[in-house]
Amino acid sequence: YPSFIGPGRAGDEGGGMPVESGSSSSASAARHPKQKRKAHSLSIRRTNSTEERPPGMHRDMLEGQDSKLPLSLRNNLLDLFGQIEREFENLYIENLELRREIDSLNERLTGDGQILEGGDPNKGALKAKASHSTSQLSQKLKTTYKASTSKIVSSFKATTGSRAICQLLKEYVGHRDGIWDLGITRTQPVVLGTASADHSALLWSIETGKCVLRYAGHAGSVNSIKFHPTEQMALTASGDQTAHIWRYMVQLPAPPPQPDASCDDDPDLSDREDGDLDGEGPGEVPTIRVATATLKSHQGVVIAADWLVGGRQVVTASWDRAANLYEVETSELVHTLTGHDQELTHCCTHPSQRLVVTSSRDTTFRLWDFRDPSIHSVNVFQGHTDTVTSAVFTVGDNVVSGSDDRTVKVWDLKNMRSPIATIRTDSAVNRLSVSTNQRIIALPHDNRQVRLFDMNGVRLARLPRSNRMGHRRMVCCSAWNEENQSCNLFTCGFDRQAIGWNINIPALLQEK
Repeated sequence: YPSFIGPGRAGDEGGGMPVESGSSSSASAARHPKQKRKAHSLSIRRTNSTEERPPGMHRDMLEGQDSKLPLSLRNNLLDLFGQIEREFENLYIENLELRREIDSLNERLTGDGQILEGGDPNKGALKAKASHSTSQLSQKLKTTYKASTSKIVSSFKATTGSRAICQLLKEYVGHRDGIWDLGITRTQPVVLGTASADHSALLWSIETGKCVLRYAGHAGSVNSIKFHPTEQMALTASGDQTAHIWRYMVQLPAPPPQPDASCDDDPDLSDREDGDLDGEGPGEVPTIRVATATLKSHQGVVIAADWLVGGRQVVTASWDRAANLYEVETSELVHTLTGHDQELTHCCTHPSQRLVVTSSRDTTFRLWDFRDPSIHSVNVFQGHTDTVTSAVFTVGDNVVSGSDDRTVKVWDLKNMRSPIATIRTDSAVNRLSVSTNQRIIALPHDNRQVRLFDMNGVRLARLPRSNRMGHRRMVCCSAWNEENQSCNLFTCGFDRQAIGWNINIPALLQEK
């Protein structure tokens, strides 16, 4: 992937994100720890089948078809759909047989077209018995069909069922490289902020999808963006080994009379060239080039930064294996938090207490406690087997951590010896987020998927994705915005776009 560090930083230095290069054509691998994994590919699990196709049948059926899929993969797909077809064929045959039995009973019940009525007790008993048998066969038909198709239907349930609950509302396109992080302002007017490997941070109108401001003060990739809790200030971390604090003022455009909530007719954004920007792109918006304050005590890439409660201090996480605590007003370095054995990947602050959690490639995350000014305690948690890509606080007393080991773990702050829930997935997890009110976890994956889970580890939904909708490359980050009733979840990825989603949370929880 395009990089994000300043001059002199070697590309083999590892860490949560790649290093500086100028073009997006180098986006062939995600993070260095992930290079050991094989490229993502479609994996199809074969089911047992009593029928086997002739060996040469696949080639005969595929001959002459225009497809770029490997032959082995196409054979697997053909075999899978053949099994589905045979399963439904068997159900159809069984359905016909059961229907014949029902029709036969109905004929015996009605005789020559006349309903059996009258005083003959034997005929009355026959009618009652036949009616009971018909009811039993009808129930058997329903049960057989439901049981036989449950395995097939379950594989499609997440996609079809989630479309009404999880809908794509808006695409935010304008960055010239992958987007690492995003956030939502906590003051009015509410706007979306994105941090990109193209060395810029952009602010967007949520309703119109138009870019309203560009920050271009960094000399390297912008790796994270966070907004001040009460003032119009942003905090960005960069590969140029600095973190910047900058003030902004935005003028939101008037929303269109009929916003287009569909993306069916949009072009494939993954094929856009760097110069193919929308008319609302960053070239036509106000640009800030000078930071209000520059924090520059790190000796490596600054991968993440966040505001402590109250907004008077900030914490930064770096590839130099340390996290720094700064005073906002003076830009003075207050504390250097050391102890991680490898590069840091993320940092997060508690919404109401002076607590900080840092994540690292050393497979651990650490909880730093600044509530007592005289004592700064730290706790180390070793619940993962690969890079911890993020660990975040919830409104309650929980921490949720995600990892390249394809798991997410939920921890109780009061007893963090072992996780209270573990979510196992099929792909590495990137910067996750947890909704404030219902505490729903949004997991962005390397394999372009975004999944929703509750705090007990129960899967709620998968956001819809196809060739023309959803992310087309690695999803890097998710962020909730529950105060907005329509666009309440945002995701971004290395396809150079952010996406606004409407998640019908009441329907989601009811379906659970």
